[in-house]
Amino acid sequence: MVVFAGQGDPRRSLSLLWRADAPPPTRGGPGPKPRLSVDAIVAAAVALADEEGMGALSMRAVGDRLGRTAMALYTYVPGKSELLDLMHDAVHAELPTHAPDSGDWRAALTAWAGEVLEFYVRHPWVLQVSQARPVLGPHEYAGLDTLVILLRATGLDAGVLRRLVGTLFPFVRGSAQAVADARLAAAATGSSDEEWWAARSAALLELVPDFAERFPAVSGLEAEGPVEPYPGEGTGGAEGTEGTEVVPYPEREARETFRVGLGVLLDGIEAARADRT
Repeated sequence: MVVFAGQGDPRRSLSLLWRADAPPPTRGGPGPKPRLSVDAIVAAAVALADEEGMGALSMRAVGDRLGRTAMALYTYVPGKSELLDLMHDAVHAELPTHAPDSGDWRAALTAWAGEVLEFYVRHPWVLQVSQARPVLGPHEYAGLDTLVILLRATGLDAGVLRRLVGTLFPFVRGSAQAVADARLAAAATGSSDEEWWAARSAALLELVPDFAERFPAVSGLEAEGPVEPYPGEGTGGAEGTEGTEVVPYPEREARETFRVGLGVLLDGIEAARADRT
């Protein structure tokens, strides 16, 4: 399910995102109910989406979490569209906003990409919010500003940097989607990865005995053995040690693909820098 942000009233949405207008007065009615605020509503909505997914999000469900009716929320947030914008920007406060002074642009971008990947994995519902219409909130801009600062350390011109921003964010998002899907698959389908692959591999071999001949490139790649560590990069931890959780195979593959793909992208940046000299 793809959701487009920025569907509410532009003036009201941006005013809420940037806290440009004074908040509505809090109402301290009878009883022990906590007073509402925009921040409290957004926090409850984020918790709901983190726990139950985007499909569970509604003004009524958020109101239930706060012990209020949906109507009580509308005094602070005009509707679900504006709430989604606020949620999206609020969690983006977790994006890296620091630019290390080490001068090592490659290490800085590697660390940035890793942090952003984990951000998306913590909040997989964010991956359903299309980037075609940005939210235009302060935290979203702060995260973008940090990436631009990191990329400027490469010395490449502004035109190239714009395209690199448009390359790196989608790459990390796509990698995070693979990790998130790997975590969700077993619970959503009711079968483990091992069960799924065992059943379908057996059926495929039986139904397509000439698979290797029909798809020689794919079969040859699989026959060449395990993926070797990418030059210059760490091997990462695939197997759990005593007292730690073993990461399931699909997630390990997704994370390894992210690591290797990022290395190749950074090699490309290095090559572009070399071409300038």
